Amino acid sequence: MLNRHTTALDPLPPDRITARQMLYLWLAAIYVTSLVLANIIGVKLFVFPIELGPLGTLSVEHTMGMLPFPITFLLTDLVNEYYGKRGARRMVYVALAMAAFAWVLIWISRQMPTLEGVPGTASNESFEMVFGAASLMYIASLVAFLCGSLLDIFLFGVFKRLTNGKMVWLRATGSTIVSQLFDSFVVTFVFFLIIPLLQGSERGEIGWIFRTALTGYILKFVLAVLVTPLIYLGRWMIREWFGMRPLPASAVV
Repeated sequence: MLNRHTTALDPLPPDRITARQMLYLWLAAIYVTSLVLANIIGVKLFVFPIELGPLGTLSVEHTMGMLPFPITFLLTDLVNEYYGKRGARRMVYVALAMAAFAWVLIWISRQMPTLEGVPGTASNESFEMVFGAASLMYIASLVAFLCGSLLDIFLFGVFKRLTNGKMVWLRATGSTIVSQLFDSFVVTFVFFLIIPLLQGSERGEIGWIFRTALTGYILKFVLAVLVTPLIYLGRWMIREWFGMRPLPASAVV
């Protein structure tokens, strides 16, 4: 029996959604958060010295924006698996829009006059040091994010059709490895080379930029392999907790 809040076309009351919709909502929310934070914390560089014995020391250098990437790899593949390319692309577009919205709020915050000297708050210089650089990182990151994510979604579907829905590890890892090669070099060269050239400011050395891009790609390559077991765990959880099955290869659209 329908109540005053429901219709024949919409059997659920307005404050309820299906389990399938709820899962998509949470996956998209975590994805959006990961992207926005990656663009903010990416202004911090990290370095890990690795001792190679007689070969010397290898310094692994990259931005902290690397931290959320294993999460985005996992979520993109899971959404692609259960909601298809359209569902995955929709999530990417929402994340892109929210990241742009965050950029606007950051820009407005930077234009506001700063009240200096209050304990526990940022000075104008320190605020600009972080969010001014994050603003530039946004531009580089969003360009690479959009291109890399759409390429990843496309390749995931290609691998799924070629393997007839089998070999989950191949489509999950293979699509990420190929797409992130593009992403890593685009974001690094845009941020450290193209933007400084357009601004007339000091740019990074080409050799250092290339090493940073290559390091980023190697890290993403390793992370893509490491999160592969989590793909299987995620599939098991979705099957057991939500009763959902992956879309067949023929339904990938």
